[in-house]
Amino acid sequence: MTQDPPDLAQLKTDLLAALEVATSLDALEAVRVHALGKNGVITGLLKTLGAMSPEERKSEGPRINGLRSEIAGEIDAKKAALQSDELDSRIATESIDLSLPPREAVQGSVHPVSQVMDELAEIFADLGFAVATGPEIEDDWHNFTALNIPESHPARAMHDTFYFPEGAGEDAKPMLLRTHTSPVQVRTMTAQKPPLRIIAPGRTYRSDSDATHTPMFHQVEGLVIDRDITMGHLKWSLETFVKAFFERNDIVLRFRPSYFPFTEPSAEVDVGYSLENGRRIIGGDPHGENGGWMEILGSGMVNRRVIEACDLDPDEWQGFAFGCGIDRLAMLKYGMDDLRAFFDGDLRWLKHYGFSALDVPTLSGGVGA
Repeated sequence: MTQDPPDLAQLKTDLLAALEVATSLDALEAVRVHALGKNGVITGLLKTLGAMSPEERKSEGPRINGLRSEIAGEIDAKKAALQSDELDSRIATESIDLSLPPREAVQGSVHPVSQVMDELAEIFADLGFAVATGPEIEDDWHNFTALNIPESHPARAMHDTFYFPEGAGEDAKPMLLRTHTSPVQVRTMTAQKPPLRIIAPGRTYRSDSDATHTPMFHQVEGLVIDRDITMGHLKWSLETFVKAFFERNDIVLRFRPSYFPFTEPSAEVDVGYSLENGRRIIGGDPHGENGGWMEILGSGMVNRRVIEACDLDPDEWQGFAFGCGIDRLAMLKYGMDDLRAFFDGDLRWLKHYGFSALDVPTLSGGVGA
């Protein structure tokens, strides 16, 4: 076996010895610079290859490059070992006492939408309503057909629906992101026997975005199914709800004839407001100089076809339903101007409009206290 030339053999021995005694990353870096840096000894040897004859370059090039590769590998291995030892040392010496209190108490806040949902549940629980939920990914039958919105119905164009690709659902059923929480009413009527009193709060989705609309928003819908239900029951329930929610007794509601496929007769509900310092305040005289009307929800008597689609006898069971936007209710009650800010995740906005975890809505203390 051919021996390395004395200069390369000695250089290799010297460098390995220097690596052996390098006990810190700084010392290791000094060895690397000495060997492989811009002016390092091995780098200097590589520079001499250009002055050699082709025969010398052919024999010495592999030797020098071999030494460079070997030393570089040893440096990398030594660095990994030193980093591992340093990490083990830090783990052994550093610790955090989790029992100590934080230097600065950091508190989160309850989002206004979550707070309003709790307020709605509190109000309607006092009226005998239970809270019902359902899937946000719905099939076409629950979201449209069972609610008297067949495939050819023009009302489908009002919803700007997000559809999934065909065949994505069970048994290749058309699937979509629900456009309202009304499918929860259908699921409740098909799963439970009447009488029924429920509210269905939750997220809904439509392709729309501006200062008062977002692609994802929150709705609450109410449903009552019982015998001998009339529009009078609906009117009283909504008046009681709106007065409790806005915590004012001077609330005036106005019912306007409207159209919804799943209710007949249907009515838009307006609430009276008054202007104070340029802002609309719910309550007061809507016929006064600074008064007016604002639409807040839709309602009506449940359509016979919807009751029949849920395998109930419409001659025995009647009911009413209503729905409104939770985000809009929060804006009206707590003075927010732009719906998009609800979903920006701005900590300054959340700190200003958010609620303490202890701000639990109660009817005795006031749902907005």
